[in-house]
Amino acid sequence: MKTFVIIALVCALVPLSSAAQADWSANLGFASEYYYRGIFQESTSASAGLDFENNGFFVGTWAGDVGDGLEVDGYFGYGTDVGEIRFSIGYTGYFYTGDFDDRYQEINLGAGFGIVSLAIAIGKYDNFAGPTQNYTYTSLTVEKGDFHGKLAGFSQDFDGEYFELGYATTIGEIDVGLILILSNEDLVGSNDEAIIFTIGKSFDF
Repeated sequence: MKTFVIIALVCALVPLSSAAQADWSANLGFASEYYYRGIFQESTSASAGLDFENNGFFVGTWAGDVGDGLEVDGYFGYGTDVGEIRFSIGYTGYFYTGDFDDRYQEINLGAGFGIVSLAIAIGKYDNFAGPTQNYTYTSLTVEKGDFHGKLAGFSQDFDGEYFELGYATTIGEIDVGLILILSNEDLVGSNDEAIIFTIGKSFDF
């Protein structure tokens, strides 16, 4: 559901089982650099999260170090399969304990078929004392085995695109990943690129 380490937030599709069951899980992670949606956030960042899922409904929270305090996210939603197509809908709020950034709130929509998934976030940014800004984030992701590629970008009051190529695997119950990010000038003010190493651990209760 937000780091490169363990889980995506509700803007990604939630894998579901046809059996009704309730599951708790937690995660810990570390990234050599924290990028979110192609935008640099912080050099070296530790994170932790807690999630609950019950028969397609999910709710969770995630927190990460952003230097000036913590980013604390909350999210909930529902995902299901219709034939071979996966659908999800949810809400995400991004909050900060310091002055690193202001609050973001989003409605998240997702759909997927086979190795391809589409995610759309329709959001509002409080923008400190400035005018509230609206944005739409759209991403198209292709996953094949342990590899994924993503092309994504913003519209409305936000602008810019980025490309992400990543590899993730599990070694001895530890999740490790390597990600290449290429962001354009409209997104970050100048062309930016990064290679990020991630490591994390998930726990099921």
